Amino acid sequence: MTEIFDELLIRYPELCPCRETIDSAAEILVSCFSQGGKVLTCGNGGSCSDSGHIVGEFMKGFEKKRPVPEEDRLRFSELFGEKGEYMAERLQCALPAISLPDQSAVISAFANDIDPAMVYAQLVYGYGRKNDVLIGMSTSGNSTNVLNAARAAVVRGMRVIALTGKNPCLLDDVADVVIHVPETRTAYVQELHLPVYHALCAYSEYSFFKE
Repeated sequence: MTEIFDELLIRYPELCPCRETIDSAAEILVSCFSQGGKVLTCGNGGSCSDSGHIVGEFMKGFEKKRPVPEEDRLRFSELFGEKGEYMAERLQCALPAISLPDQSAVISAFANDIDPAMVYAQLVYGYGRKNDVLIGMSTSGNSTNVLNAARAAVVRGMRVIALTGKNPCLLDDVADVVIHVPETRTAYVQELHLPVYHALCAYSEYSFFKE
């Protein structure tokens, strides 16, 4: 499956210096899902949208169909008859993931009542468990709320993957793996984050779903 990353680097040769950290991030994700963990994602602005995009690729078929296992099909049929068979035919297996920016009720309440810079940290502290992974995206690598989320993840026994830009940053001191794409302008950094996380999602999917 390393051909997924080989193709990534052919299409985006500027990412060649990131190969080692991309490989490490892929290993962390596969280990997470293998141990029954989940992925939490967060970011601001365009990276906020990327958080939901990543979850969308994990939670349903991305490049594969991901049919439900036969034992689940039988269970649906036994419990709900034809309606269960209909459901089993249309459901897909998921790699569990949650986009933290989508938790708008908690975010607005916590930002108003406590501290806006701690909203992602609060969600990580609440959702996070050992074997989970946080994917934190910050084009500067210094976003306070993402950095606080990473710190909370460490306390919860999680692994942290950071996607950022070229320059050294505060996330370097907290994350297990930092993927520094070779750009500094916000838009250009985000443009390179997308193919990186698409490749990571595809690699994870191919690791667990063979059809």
